[in-house]
Amino acid sequence: MTSILSINGVSKTYGSGHKALDHVDLEIRRGEIFALLGPNGAGKTTLISIICGIVTPSTGTILVDGHDAIRSPREARSRIGLVPQEIAVDMFSTVGSALRFSRGLFGKAPNQDYCDQILKDLSLWDKRDAKIMELSGGMKRRVMIAKALSHEPDILFLDEPTAGVDVSLRRDMWKMIGKLRERGVTIILTTHYIEEAEEMADRVGVINKGRLLLVEDKAELMKKLGKRELDLSLVEPMTAIPAGLEEWHLSLEDEGTRLRYTFDAQAERTGIPSLLRKLGEMGIAFKDLDTSKSSLEDIFVGLVEQRETSNEGAAA
Repeated sequence: MTSILSINGVSKTYGSGHKALDHVDLEIRRGEIFALLGPNGAGKTTLISIICGIVTPSTGTILVDGHDAIRSPREARSRIGLVPQEIAVDMFSTVGSALRFSRGLFGKAPNQDYCDQILKDLSLWDKRDAKIMELSGGMKRRVMIAKALSHEPDILFLDEPTAGVDVSLRRDMWKMIGKLRERGVTIILTTHYIEEAEEMADRVGVINKGRLLLVEDKAELMKKLGKRELDLSLVEPMTAIPAGLEEWHLSLEDEGTRLRYTFDAQAERTGIPSLLRKLGEMGIAFKDLDTSKSSLEDIFVGLVEQRETSNEGAAA
């Protein structure tokens, strides 16, 4: 699959000395849904702002569908739709006119049918003649998304688009993302709602403290880094894990009613058969057992903590 966005050696250091990005390299495939995950201050918004021409990088190059985003920003930006975190729109404009105006800013010929369809897809049709200042916060967020789509972009950035909005909007967003993908639009999503990435993304990138820690196919990432958990519901509650079970590194959950064993499902030996035999030998009875796999959130948190620990060790 060809790349539609190429980021090479991009860094950003502000006048204060704060390094927001540290030599980021990233290739985004045409037509994919890419989720960029990271805690607050990780560099997600800075990276998007540089790609969209809002912030100037300290080093590096960016190609947007073959156009240099730094030397030819207008050509590059015309291919990008951006839904920022903050709501920035003329509050005195009507919904319909705001959409038409945004389309015109990119030099696109009027296309009322296209604009009407966007409004319908985002449940804004009934509000098309309403002033934006009269809308709820969730409806204003929908207007921001509509404006980002007004000029028919090839790449859509969604920077924390559903933060603080209702479940209905989130559901509509997911439906629209599916439709855009069918049309070949490349979607780059940053989010704190990791279930969105788990539900929608093809690939996942993890960024922390300005450094891109990894980029991986979502399924492969979960296969490589995901752990599985075995939960044993005990017949009799425990106050502590008995001696003799140390090698399995068990944890006691739900006020002593459950034993939890975390294991690597890809390992040659999981340790489960030997654990069950040992419990039988010790007379520890359980009435039920259940296994579950790690979520993308578990993987993300564990990866960030692992990298921070290794960096602290290297610094020491």
